[in-house]
Amino acid sequence: MDEQEYQHDAELDEETLFIVSQTFKALSEPTRLRILHLLFDGEHSVNDIAERLALLQTTVSHQLRFLKNLRLVKSRREGTTIYYSHDDEHVIDLLKMSIDHARHT
Repeated sequence: MDEQEYQHDAELDEETLFIVSQTFKALSEPTRLRILHLLFDGEHSVNDIAERLALLQTTVSHQLRFLKNLRLVKSRREGTTIYYSHDDEHVIDLLKMSIDHARHT
C-alpha cells in the first residue's frame, strides 16, 4: 500500500464516513461522471464542458460546484474564464477502474 497504510480494523469516524458517502454520491450521478471523464485529459472551461457534453451551462456550473465542494475538481481563473480540472487522483483511479469493470466482458 501507500505511505498511509489502510487500517481495516480501525473504526471509521463520522467525518470519514460522510466524505466517503458523499464521494460515492458524486460518482453515482451520470452528468458528474461525464464531466469527470472529460477532465481525465486536462482542464476545460465551463463553456467547453457544456458544449462537448451537450449540456446547459447552468447544469455544468451546478455540477462543478458540487464536485468542487468535495475537492474532486479544482479551478483556476484566466481573465473572465474559469478552467476546471480533476483534483484527486485517487477518485480518478477509482472512476477509471469502475469504467474498466463496466466494460469487462
